[in-house]
Amino acid sequence: MRPKYGSRWRFVTRSLAAHCRDRLAAVRAADRFRRRRVIEGAHGPVVTADGQRCVNFCSNDYLGLASDPDLSDRLAVAAADLGTGSAASQLVTGHNAEHAALEAELADWVGRERALVFATGYAANVGVISALMGKGDDVVSDALNHASLIDGARLSGARKHVYGHADAADAADKLAGCGHGNRLLVTDSVFSMDGDTAPLADLATLAKLAGARNAEPAAWLAVDDAHGLGVFGPQGAGRVAEAGLGSAEVPLLMATLGKSVGAAGAFVAGDADVIEAILQSARSLIFSTAPPPAVAAAARRGVALARAGDDRRRHLMRLIERFREGARALGLPVTDSDSPIQPLVLGAESAALRASDGLLEHGYLVGAIRPPTVAPGTARLRVTITAGHDERQVDGLLDALGAVVAPIRHDLAARCSA
Repeated sequence: MRPKYGSRWRFVTRSLAAHCRDRLAAVRAADRFRRRRVIEGAHGPVVTADGQRCVNFCSNDYLGLASDPDLSDRLAVAAADLGTGSAASQLVTGHNAEHAALEAELADWVGRERALVFATGYAANVGVISALMGKGDDVVSDALNHASLIDGARLSGARKHVYGHADAADAADKLAGCGHGNRLLVTDSVFSMDGDTAPLADLATLAKLAGARNAEPAAWLAVDDAHGLGVFGPQGAGRVAEAGLGSAEVPLLMATLGKSVGAAGAFVAGDADVIEAILQSARSLIFSTAPPPAVAAAARRGVALARAGDDRRRHLMRLIERFREGARALGLPVTDSDSPIQPLVLGAESAALRASDGLLEHGYLVGAIRPPTVAPGTARLRVTITAGHDERQVDGLLDALGAVVAPIRHDLAARCSA
């Protein structure tokens, strides 16, 4: 006989704390436990992490602006004038003149009619997709898209289809199998863990032709250019701009302000009516306090420096090529990436952890990326290079990698052949 509602709690035999202890034990046993390092001082190319001074090769500060004094000064002046918080959501009283100016400057940078600022990249992607898609619609997504794009599709209620990584032909097949509702093709531009680039021009073409066979409207293409903005394209306008794709081809362009721009927040850019529709219905924006106006002011300065940062970009590209040439000379497993993200795939979680710890002993901070962030069997070191680094630091990292990674790979090979 089913117990009454009030008596069902007698069947709970374990506390929440005990349940969580078991889960944590399982994570540790799988070498997937992650912890936060405490950074003292500024987040630049050299940091003090947990009390140890080291060269930082695991940040996304691609242009070296996160600790730039121009941004710091602008933030301080704006905070003195505008305070430290916006005190409300954007649709109440949280939308400041600094936000409005930032949105106009972002739209001009990426060549769109209008932009809309969100507090975080996650909020932007979840908000945009769930605002525009719903039951009866279809989202077609790259297999290695960022979690925020995946979660946006899930929360939208639309049907979800995953195509093989960077495989435009498979994406076309998935689009052809969609229903008769709206169809959204979603991809990162530069993939955050592999550093490679999506076939943006091919995806734009197939999105436009997606409905040609049955006289349906074209699919919409959404691109998250978070790791391309500031690094590639004219004036650093991103991979989408580099590919010559405007709003007709990419009606939804998302990117963040906490990477190359050196501040915080994110945005979506597109045609004015599209952005207004998102503003009116994106729950992650409507029900969140707006970013502090002073942060928007700092982001404006970061945008200006990024647009004028051709020297920074040239220096960054030289360092990327220097690292890749050195890694190949050492026999390290470099991938097909021309971006600041240079993964060294080691396979086992324990190997990635051992390598990361060994590099830290040499004074280099490089993250060990493990499942569920990447697929099982593809744990890696995620080396990220910035314009704030110099040749000496890159060469030092290569020396440390040669000393640390080679023995680990030798041990793995020996175990596999045993």
